[in-house]
Formats: sequence, structure tokens, C-alpha cells
Amino acid sequence: MAKCNFIYEYESISADDKRKGEKIGEVRYVSSDQFEMLENFILSNISEGEDAAEVMRLTSRCGKKYAVACNYVGVITLADGTNIEILPKIGKKCRESDARRLLVKMLRTLRSVPYKVNQSANIDVEKLPLFEVFVRMFIDEIYAVIRRGIRCGYERVEENQKFFKGKLLVGRHIMQNAVHKERFYVEYDEFNANRAENKLIKSALLYLHKKSCSFANQSDLRSLFAVFDEVKPSENVEQDLMKSCKERGTEYYSEAIKWCGVFLAGKSFSMFEGSQYAKALLFPMEKLFESYIAAELSRKFLGEYSISMQEQQRWLFDSPKKFKLRPDIVMRKGNLVFILDTKWKLLNNDPSKNYGISQADMYQMYAYHKKYEKSGETHFVKHCFLLYPSMGEDVHSSISFSALDGVNVSAFFIDLMNVGKSLENLRPLIDNEG
Repeated sequence: MAKCNFIYEYESISADDKRKGEKIGEVRYVSSDQFEMLENFILSNISEGEDAAEVMRLTSRCGKKYAVACNYVGVITLADGTNIEILPKIGKKCRESDARRLLVKMLRTLRSVPYKVNQSANIDVEKLPLFEVFVRMFIDEIYAVIRRGIRCGYERVEENQKFFKGKLLVGRHIMQNAVHKERFYVEYDEFNANRAENKLIKSALLYLHKKSCSFANQSDLRSLFAVFDEVKPSENVEQDLMKSCKERGTEYYSEAIKWCGVFLAGKSFSMFEGSQYAKALLFPMEKLFESYIAAELSRKFLGEYSISMQEQQRWLFDSPKKFKLRPDIVMRKGNLVFILDTKWKLLNNDPSKNYGISQADMYQMYAYHKKYEKSGETHFVKHCFLLYPSMGEDVHSSISFSALDGVNVSAFFIDLMNVGKSLENLRPLIDNEG
């Protein structure tokens, strides 16, 4: 299996042909050519939008260039096939394998990613590079499609044949068969599996068979070739992506087609698109952490509280209605409301600097509390929570702040290696408010 080039969030990549593949401190070294590909990928994405620079930023120290990972995790595949993994920064406090396993658990909960909960049961994420994990996720989706049945359809075919079938194309027939009276240039509909969805899958299988280095993945890819043996590869990926899953009864293909878009067209689940320099499958850690915690809260408080994500029911100003509020998680029980915002940030133990809690975040929670309580509805907001990640090493289980006007905000720590226990510790803080 190919050696994995990984870094953590906020670590760097730099060019050094003699140290290629080595990681010294917080710097991973690649070849000059590989760094140039990475640099061009970063520059090509900056123009895509004002947030695009968040994936990596280019810096220079002592005349040497560095690409610094920022708020996104996942894998970047360079044009030469080199994979660069970006793992969650929390991994610095645990093993690399734990960081990779945590990332995969978080990905399961992200609604925009086609990842079924039971898919990773037979995946050894401690040993597989992230790219191979994504290949496995794609393979599992194809097996799910096969279990439902390969969809066939009518394909329009034009051929110069020795027998008449369908409709004679007179113009083409005259041009092609002036001296071949025994032939017919005809057009007809043939019922087969050469529809857009299957063509994309065949192309993705061919692509991944060249790229994957996992023996298990290679074995399954070869098995899938037999199923799609008579299907033609896609000749126009973008066109086939647009045509896919439009007909009734093809919905079960949708997750597999999303993966085809990722591997064939660089259509990542984030805003970072593929280019001639690299393809990326990247995820914003803030969004991953929020999705993961919301999913765990839903499981832990199932039947007791209703939970909604990214609710948009309140405005900061009412006349006119401007600046919509969007708390990460809102929990309700009867007429009680609890507002929780996740923050992917490691706090410190310095009370003189507010433990590293952002003043802007506290302003935000204060506004949530006031606007949800003064909305004119018969409910009562008594507490807001800022949820931060930890690795079980924090001296505080929570840090609370109260104002004389009744606003209460607590910073609470979620141990990512034992989320269930952390939420059990959060339960009394919420239940006691009720």
C-alpha cells in the first residue's frame, strides 16, 4: 500500500526533494514538483470564492514556501497520484489511527455525504489511507445498487448493418452504401444497460482500478467489472451527470452517482473543485463537528427532546426583518428551549484571557438567548451552551457565565474519545434547568 502523506490541521507542507515523504515537527516535505501542483491547486481555488482560501494558505518563511492547512480535513490527490491527508487537529493529542477513525465517524453523520452507517463495519480505518476509505465507501454504494438491480433502458443506436432493423436513415444510407447494396444504415432502440448512471459507474470503476492501492479494494473493483462488463464507459461525464437519476425509479442510484461526480469530475462535497493539478475531497471541520454532535445528541436524548439543526426562525432585528439568526442546535422540551452552538476550537486554562473563548461567540449566544425568549411565543429560554472538543484532558468540565438579566451561557467540553459519557455529564445541566 502506498505510503500516506498526512498532516493535521494548521500544520504545513513544503518542498524539499531530499526530505520528500518525511515529516519533521509540524512540516511534511514533498518534492518540488508535487508542491508546485499543490500550490497551483490552492491558487486555482482562491478565485472560486472569498472563503476558498480556508482550505490551505500559502506563506513564506526565510525564503521558503509553505502550504498551511486551515479549516478543512480530508484528502487531496495530486495529478501524479500522490495523496495528502489532512486530519483533525485533535489527533495531535492521540494516535494517528484514532484521528482517522474519529474523522470517519464524523463523516457518517454529514448529511451531504453518501455514507451509510453500516458501511464502515468491515473497514480497518486504522490502516487504510483516507482515499482508500472513500473508495470503499463508493464500492459499498455500488453493491447497494446491484442488490436493487442494474437499471436498463432503451439506447438509440445508429449502425450500418447487413439486415434491416428499425428506421432507415435515407441520407446516411445513400452516402455510406452507394457501392454496398447489401447494407442498410438504420436507427433503432436497443434495450440494454448502457444508460448514463451505469456508464458513470463503469468509468469510475476503471478510474479507481488505476488509482487504488488497497488489495481488498482492488479485488472488489475487479468483481464489479464483471457486473458492468457490457456497459460502455462514459464519453461525456458532465453530460451524463446531468442526465442521471432524472427518471422515476432511479433514485437508488443517487448516492453512487454523487461518488462518481467526486472521482470523475472533482465535484467535492465542499466548495473546492478538482483541477488539472489536483482533486480534493475536503470537509469543513466546523460543519463536521456540528453534524457529529447533533447526531449524538439526537441519539442520547431521543424521545425526550426535539432537536433541530441550523434553525432559521428568528431575526436580530424585527423592523425590517434583517440579520437572520441561525443557531447550530436547538433542543425543545415542552415550553423550554435550549440553544447549543458547536465551536471547533481548543480552549486553554487561562481565566485572565477568558479561557480562549471568543468575545464574538459570547455576543452571539447572548443574542440567541434574548431573541428566542422575546419572540412572543409561550416558551422559556434559560440556558445556552457553547460546545467545545476535548480529549479528556481539560481541567474544567464546564465554564459558566451568568448575567443579572437572566442570561446564562456555559462552555461545555465534549470528549471526542468518549462522547457518550460527555453527553451524560451534559444531561443534568439540561434536565435540572427543566
